[in-house]
Amino acid sequence: MRILVTAGPTREHIDPVRFISNRSTGKMGFAVAAEAAAAGHDAILVAGPVSLPTPSGVRRIDIVSALDMLAAVRGELDGADILVMAAAVADWRPAAVSALKLKKSAMAPSIPLVPNPDILREVAPLKGGRVFVGFAAETGAPDAEARRKLADKGLDLICANDVTAPGAGFGTDTNLVTVFGRGGFRLELPLMPKRDVAREIVRLAVEAREARDGR
Repeated sequence: MRILVTAGPTREHIDPVRFISNRSTGKMGFAVAAEAAAAGHDAILVAGPVSLPTPSGVRRIDIVSALDMLAAVRGELDGADILVMAAAVADWRPAAVSALKLKKSAMAPSIPLVPNPDILREVAPLKGGRVFVGFAAETGAPDAEARRKLADKGLDLICANDVTAPGAGFGTDTNLVTVFGRGGFRLELPLMPKRDVAREIVRLAVEAREARDGR
């Protein structure tokens, strides 16, 4: 199967020096792409600005902004069987980007922002028989928000975690994830290395795609 994965943050530039971003390091998404390739699938990784090596057997597309990521996903989705949106896409971007560094003395105390597109919502009309997997990185109990996103975005699976839990969240090599699916499916995984979490995500996504094909 061909598995398309997004990973890392996006950067929404204010000027050539400053930007809006988040704490995502890309480790979870890179682990998913690595496990997809290790299982013999054709893995494509759309990566935001991170300091991680490309996993073996993975084709990597580097992007910067949310609009870049949307364009890359649209460009690769046609041949994909599964989309795993593990990236932490910035919700907002500056309304205007300066081509030159803004001087502190000339900067306003507030920056007008406009919303970034919701990538999963934007590509939903192209879903067809593909399996879409999302992530819900929350603070506190993530279950209710994960179930809401699962239904609201028309996902097949969503991986929820509390980023404040010890050993979970951004920058760690482990994660504590609960996977929700259609029909009340719920799988609570113990704290484990992100590669092991990724292996479970790939397995569940592939099984969902095979079930859709009637295999």
